[in-house]
Amino acid sequence: MGEVTHEQANLLLRLYDLRREPRMREAREWYFGHFKPASVEDAMKICPPNSAENASMRMVITYWDMAAGMANRGLIDEEFFFENTGEQWLVWERLKPILPAMRAMFKNPNYHRQLEEHVKRLEAWREKGAPGSTEAMRQMMATMSPEKPKEQATKA
Repeated sequence: MGEVTHEQANLLLRLYDLRREPRMREAREWYFGHFKPASVEDAMKICPPNSAENASMRMVITYWDMAAGMANRGLIDEEFFFENTGEQWLVWERLKPILPAMRAMFKNPNYHRQLEEHVKRLEAWREKGAPGSTEAMRQMMATMSPEKPKEQATKA
């Protein structure tokens, strides 16, 4: 276990405070309730450009990419961060299927690379302490489907 400084603990608390901000809570609730695209086209239907849904999607993903970048650069003890977070893994699992197409579309192979690299290490850390837990979480998530967006639910 690494040495955690007061500054690192304060950074973790600040990151937690940002997650509790009302608009961010709303965005996170929307992301986990609705964002599970199988393709970029699917994502565009779920959260069209210039929509509140698109803003929510971007808010959640870029928050975790930013937090991952801080951890990747050693601004916070990684094990301490892993012990106290986990939502970034869920964000990544929802983003991962469409990321190659998004990177191609934006001609940016580094698009959300901070989150990707961070989650690879998170999974390795988790598997070291709890072998099989990552796959168990994936299986559990596969049985859960996000809610249908309200306007789609009324059409069904």
